[in-house]
Amino acid sequence: MDLNKYANVLIHALKTARRGGKFKRGDNILISYDILALPLAEAVYALLVEQGYNAAQRPYATENMSKAFYKAASDAQLKHQPPWDKVLNENLNGLIALRAPRDLTALKGVDSKRIALAALARKPLREILDKREEAGLFGWTLANMPTPEMAKQARLSPKEYEAQITKACFLNEADPIKKFDEVARGIAQAAKWLSGLPIDTIRTQSKDMDLEITLGDKRKFIGGGGCNVPSFEIFTSPDWRGARGVYYSDLPSFRSGNYVRGIRLEFKAGRVVKIQAQEGLDFVKKMLAMDAGAARLGEYSLTDTRFSKIDRFMADTLYDENFGGRHGNCHVALGASYSDTFTGALSKMDKAAKKRLGFNQSALHWDLVNTQDKLVTAKLKDGRHMTIYEKGRFKI
Repeated sequence: MDLNKYANVLIHALKTARRGGKFKRGDNILISYDILALPLAEAVYALLVEQGYNAAQRPYATENMSKAFYKAASDAQLKHQPPWDKVLNENLNGLIALRAPRDLTALKGVDSKRIALAALARKPLREILDKREEAGLFGWTLANMPTPEMAKQARLSPKEYEAQITKACFLNEADPIKKFDEVARGIAQAAKWLSGLPIDTIRTQSKDMDLEITLGDKRKFIGGGGCNVPSFEIFTSPDWRGARGVYYSDLPSFRSGNYVRGIRLEFKAGRVVKIQAQEGLDFVKKMLAMDAGAARLGEYSLTDTRFSKIDRFMADTLYDENFGGRHGNCHVALGASYSDTFTGALSKMDKAAKKRLGFNQSALHWDLVNTQDKLVTAKLKDGRHMTIYEKGRFKI
């Protein structure tokens, strides 16, 4: 893998992701990275310094550190947030997060309630960055470095796994950034088309699911923004109160060291009222009980198979939520919504406005993916019905 090419793509994606403002020389950009991603972090760091940014570095806790923390920490320690993290977030202009897990199941057996307690304590720190992002002062992007563990859990060879990332991130192109922008324009065009439709509700049907959502007032669809590399999804944050029916996730998911498979969720009046899973049921139930918003929808997304070249299960949500394959994918996220899908001024999106408009709030954001052949229809505000997505493609 050409790490210099990859680093250039990531910095370009970061610049694309910052909405409402541009980076300038002297801005503070943090590189957070897993230890196995150090070679990529070094390549990113060198390019940021060359471009005049103040680049900071911070390694993530190793799996052993995290395991020790969640098993031995008192409640006070679980909730403790170092004061310097608040200062950092209040002055941060950009973040490039590089993940490279050594062990995807290291936290298996750790009480998920303890994990949830720590996540809730970190929410105020995340809200600082959310507000800075809404004001155009901050942008972020997330990417992965392939590891033997990821390949193993995906049941691919390391070479096959790396090949998926290479083509997904356009690193096999002579000019990856040119290709990145070309695909992003196509995704943005589809998002604009969807946003221009007077949609009332969206119904998604496949062999194992039939879910209807209410889009909600002042909503738009977003895609190709650069926050994730790769990113082929087109998504919105619906009015959580209008979700009803059944959603099914056929792709497995790794979260906080736990493996879950075959999640089936039944929604009524916006909330999950019945939970089933072929594996990991107890963990799913605990996650959805994390807070009041954890059992409600924060995101609805579709990926067109023409954009995404990912066609294998990757054992990582970053790639799996961008699955292309034969039928594209639909995914929903339980928990926190994205305020940038609001069509009005983000500066006016305080907690009261989010509550009034049905933007969900939670410490959880968990993407669950369905890759089955599906039909997606919209009921328009004038009562007409139209197909917006079929056989893995938008009907634009």
